[in-house]
Amino acid sequence: MQDFATPDSGFEPGCATLDAAQLNASCFCAAPSAAALAEALQQHSDGPEVVALIRERCPHLFAALPVFVSPGQAARMARLIGAVEEVIALPAWQDAVLADAPPIARHDPGARGVFYGYDFHLGDDAVGLIEINTNAGGALLNAALARAGHGCSAIEDAGNGAARALALEDAIVEMFRAEWRLGGRSAPLRTIVIVDDEPENQYLYPEFLLFRQLFARHDIEALIVDPSMLRWEAGSLWRGDLIVDLVYNRLTDFMLAAPGHAALRDAYLANAVVLTPHPRAHALYADKRNLALLTDDARLAALGVSEATRAILLSGIPHTEQVRASEAERLWRTLRDWFFKPAAGYGGRAAYRGDKLTKRAWQDILDGDYVAQAIMVPPARTGGSAGAPDQLKFDIRSYTYDGQVQWTAARVYQGQTTNFRTPGGGFAMVYTAQG
Repeated sequence: MQDFATPDSGFEPGCATLDAAQLNASCFCAAPSAAALAEALQQHSDGPEVVALIRERCPHLFAALPVFVSPGQAARMARLIGAVEEVIALPAWQDAVLADAPPIARHDPGARGVFYGYDFHLGDDAVGLIEINTNAGGALLNAALARAGHGCSAIEDAGNGAARALALEDAIVEMFRAEWRLGGRSAPLRTIVIVDDEPENQYLYPEFLLFRQLFARHDIEALIVDPSMLRWEAGSLWRGDLIVDLVYNRLTDFMLAAPGHAALRDAYLANAVVLTPHPRAHALYADKRNLALLTDDARLAALGVSEATRAILLSGIPHTEQVRASEAERLWRTLRDWFFKPAAGYGGRAAYRGDKLTKRAWQDILDGDYVAQAIMVPPARTGGSAGAPDQLKFDIRSYTYDGQVQWTAARVYQGQTTNFRTPGGGFAMVYTAQG
């Protein structure tokens, strides 16, 4: 893990009088230390392995400094999440979105889906929802960060990091148990399989280990498995001699289309296993084309969305539209105004800022299934560690379940998209400024 040395690691009494923008520019007194992070991660049996993996594989997983938001920005993000949830609950929305989705997305398993991630950029007096994810990683890493952190005089709840982390972990376990019940089960949840392709090679594999030990502390056996190791047999999903109760899905094959995912797909469609998150959740929330619908006032009105809710959506989501050949000339002429994302994309892959586009990449966009989103410049945080850039970008991620925010984190980075490879960057604590 990176060294989190800062210009001043002590408390700054003057910070209490500063607003969020000023704190992001000048506050250096709430940095976690590498030693405190290692201690927070090593509390349980897998801890030493987790720390070693992070140091070796992803040393820039945790940012050197926290991020501050204003009370107004926090309130706007909460209102926007509520507005989106209100719209997605409408039968008319679901009918419209699922009509164009693969057939598997129309299967309703009952479960809601864990770890929705609402990602925001912030302006001086504005917020912009740039995307929604349905298998957002990092929640347990942020719990460790909370345990390791300390705050400054601008943060009222700075001393409660350990308590906040414990509350988040308890909420996560209860969320999985709620998914189990919503999937129609009444017996206690006993086994969870965490699935991803070649999980040990995944960048966030250390978090899989944290989940395994969290579930174990709550008497739930958890295995970390490549889905090709599962088998669908005799009406159950098996891993070896173990019947799988629930699958925590970290796959980016959102519709389970790959041949190696056939057993999981068949068990899911037969309601033989509780899968969370699932294809229906991705289609309703995370397909990037939904952002175009959420910023189309006429279509929203036709779906029965109230004027007040439409106003929240249109003011809080940067205008988004599907890239169509008929609009190619206009979009090319105004490239600098747009960010282009694949409809089924994730993690910034194959996404392009318009002003960085080559002719070849533009042709790939026209040949693919892309949306164009009006650029909202991400906010900045002054760097605070050795080797870090002077200025770093950040976005805000709210983790939600059943429409309720469980945790809010920041991702600090340099470059086109979040990457967890920037010195001084990574996941950061988010505090609401009191000044």
